[in-house]
Amino acid sequence: MLTQLTRLSVEADGRYAKLEEMQFLKGYFQSLDQRLSAYEKIRNSEAEIIEQVEAKMRTIDPSLFINAAGDFTQTWRKDIVQLLRYAAAALLFNDPDRLKEGLLLWHTTIVKSYKFDRTCKTTFEVMPGVIKQYLTTEEAALFCPLLEINRISLA
Repeated sequence: MLTQLTRLSVEADGRYAKLEEMQFLKGYFQSLDQRLSAYEKIRNSEAEIIEQVEAKMRTIDPSLFINAAGDFTQTWRKDIVQLLRYAAAALLFNDPDRLKEGLLLWHTTIVKSYKFDRTCKTTFEVMPGVIKQYLTTEEAALFCPLLEINRISLA
């Protein structure tokens, strides 16, 4: 929404915005309660979510957190917390463009250079199932597409 508001303020500079240009606001305000609720649930359960995702990943393949330099579990935890927080902010503000253009663009370079591709792919295949335990169906429908953006961008 922030990206859309910025774009609208530039495009409508010196004139009134057209009704169709402001249509995104209706959709945003209609889903605001769900966005706020989901954001709070993710924020309040962040540690549990990360812990469950890591545990599931270790059952899939214990070597997912090992590369040529050794065990990178702590780095993964720090990065995944950051990615989860950015995705939650994108959910709250309905701004997937900010997620893609900001953190993911930078993080993709890191993932490729350190060969974390497989770990990131697995993370964002596992995380939606864990997240759905904490959110309503409607909230998950708003949030899981953002996790899919992460999966596609980082894998």
